[in-house]
Amino acid sequence: MSVAGPGPHGTAFSGRLGWGARPAVVVVDLCRAYTEPGGPFALPDPGPAVEAAGALVDAARAGGHPVVWTAVRYARGLADGGLFVRKVPALAAFAEDAPGEWGELTLEPGPGEPVVVKQYASAFFGTTLAPTLTGLGVDTVVVAGVSTSGCVRATAMDALNSGFRPQVVRQACADRSPALHENNLADLDAKYADVVDLAEALPHLQRPG
Repeated sequence: MSVAGPGPHGTAFSGRLGWGARPAVVVVDLCRAYTEPGGPFALPDPGPAVEAAGALVDAARAGGHPVVWTAVRYARGLADGGLFVRKVPALAAFAEDAPGEWGELTLEPGPGEPVVVKQYASAFFGTTLAPTLTGLGVDTVVVAGVSTSGCVRATAMDALNSGFRPQVVRQACADRSPALHENNLADLDAKYADVVDLAEALPHLQRPG
């Protein structure tokens, strides 16, 4: 279900991209920094998004569709962090010499499921994600993870830019406030992706590819 109708601009926005023949689930940065109390990006209520992301992953595995994970990693001293780590200092938690294990993924990748390491918001920027998906024959990217206004949004936009059909699952994403979550879903649905409910996404993934 779309989160945004045509609105005051009529049919100028919110066209439907639809589902292709070969979806893949991309779980964006779902790690302890967001889902554990005391984490540098701790969310107010991560449980529902974690559960929904897990349901997407299970459905994709059952249907034989790819699952790809992303994780943020920086070298010691943040030498590869560029200006992003200056703008968001808490990203230092993902440096290899940082204390704690905040970058550890909340859900466990399965055997053979790629973990794409990134340094910036989009899972496509400067990574192997696009050629990995292309090599797997993927045409539809089902996006889950955190945060809706940041890395999920950037990844969905670059999925569209890279020629994939982005489907952002509203229950499988989360942000630091409900308003940020809902406002960014509405704007993504208007211009860059189809925002869909978990109940719509699961049958597409459970169907064998």
